[in-house]
Amino acid sequence: MTFVADRGDVAHRLDQAVLRHVPGAFGLSRSRLQKLVAAGRVLINGAPARRAAQRLAAGDLVALDAVAAPPPTPPAAEALPLDVVFEDDDVLVVCKPAGMVAHPTSRQRSGTVLNAVLGRGGDDDGSWSPRLVQRLDRDTSGLMIIAKRGDVHTALQRDRHDIVKDYLAVVWGRPSPRQGAIDAALGRDPLDRRRMMVRTGGAPSQTTYAVLAHSTGAERGLSLVRCRLGTGRTHQIRVHLTERGWPIVGDQTYGHAPRRRLVSPALDRHARAFARQALHAWRLRLRLPSSGRVIALEAAVPDDLGALIDAARLGRALLTGADER
Repeated sequence: MTFVADRGDVAHRLDQAVLRHVPGAFGLSRSRLQKLVAAGRVLINGAPARRAAQRLAAGDLVALDAVAAPPPTPPAAEALPLDVVFEDDDVLVVCKPAGMVAHPTSRQRSGTVLNAVLGRGGDDDGSWSPRLVQRLDRDTSGLMIIAKRGDVHTALQRDRHDIVKDYLAVVWGRPSPRQGAIDAALGRDPLDRRRMMVRTGGAPSQTTYAVLAHSTGAERGLSLVRCRLGTGRTHQIRVHLTERGWPIVGDQTYGHAPRRRLVSPALDRHARAFARQALHAWRLRLRLPSSGRVIALEAAVPDDLGALIDAARLGRALLTGADER
């Protein structure tokens, strides 16, 4: 594979130019390109490139010893249990359990929500092509929307700002004020591409929150918070709450437990041992594409999160009929 650097490549990094010119079928990432450079398989004007960050000049001939990546294997249909909360001709809404991956990845090709949805089958006319409208992290539980066809997916993405998504989170600390908006741009952590961080020049991101309850007495130190997404960035709620100083209980990536122990030893042990981020996609309101009807759905609090709420005496009963505005 070869290309000639043009004016758009002048003074830009080699890896940026390669990603601009090389077809996506080659599946090149910056990390893979760095390995090709280190192996001497990228040439500039016949000489091995020194590094992926090397700058190009107009007219430079770039040659890569790379082959097109094989086409991705379509996800397999699997007969897996699926908690269906709502279904019509266009949309499927399911309640994902914590620990289940939303979509197949290079590391995990089976056992995901999409595998389970495909396993439900569809009409014989070939229109069954389910697509996730949004994804949840592996260890976040709750409601997920799946479009049954491409046109439905397009319609829901177009009107995504009309979809209202509320989450429940148990956090360390006592958020103040009791309600507000967190408006902080998010981008990839340059030192770890798997993590997100608040950074200048990142994608605009907004989360509104309202404290539903504070723990008190010997159990003080935890709060139950309702979060509503204004945007849907990766790990948005987790990063935003941590940025404000209210990390989510159990979040090993962003929300490490504070050094200071809770007054109640039993609750402190419970919270520190919580096996996942205490985050649940609780409520959902959306307009159905075909009928225009607005539906409101709710996913019951799972047992592990409910036990934490009860242990902290955060009043699980108040979740029934809690303000949806």
